[in-house]
Amino acid sequence: MAKFPNFLLFLIVLTMSLYSSQAQNSIQDYLDAHNAARAEVGVGPMTWDNNVAAFAQNYVNQRIGDCNLVHSSNRPYGENLAKGSGDFTGKAAVDLWVAEKPNYDYNSNSCVGGECLHYTQVVWRNSVRLGCARAQCNNGWWFVSCNYDPPGNYIGERPY
Repeated sequence: MAKFPNFLLFLIVLTMSLYSSQAQNSIQDYLDAHNAARAEVGVGPMTWDNNVAAFAQNYVNQRIGDCNLVHSSNRPYGENLAKGSGDFTGKAAVDLWVAEKPNYDYNSNSCVGGECLHYTQVVWRNSVRLGCARAQCNNGWWFVSCNYDPPGNYIGERPY
């Protein structure tokens, strides 16, 4: 009889481990991270698009052999890429892009002091459909792609 509670405990721990490995990689996690950054600057929320997500998934699958941050060719969407080791989540990737916010100067509509184009794509007001994907590369790192429809970051235009 003592074995049953141990087995039950094992199932609970296993379930929690599986859940935590999926945490911060769900559709809602990607949307929440993007939409929080957009709300900060008064831009409306994005919605998930399965076609855009399929494009992202196809591309991350192509990158698992080398995990190189090379943009997809002939893409009809805007695109942000990230990679990381350990338990690098989709939300962590979005957080990296949003962390570029201090480098964006709205008055000059330019990056100052560092990269900001990932951030401006996240908050691009006309980009309203989102699709993201994550895959583990052969070297153990994680590769994340988010794609945006319609694309943003047009020279001379402000993101919001």
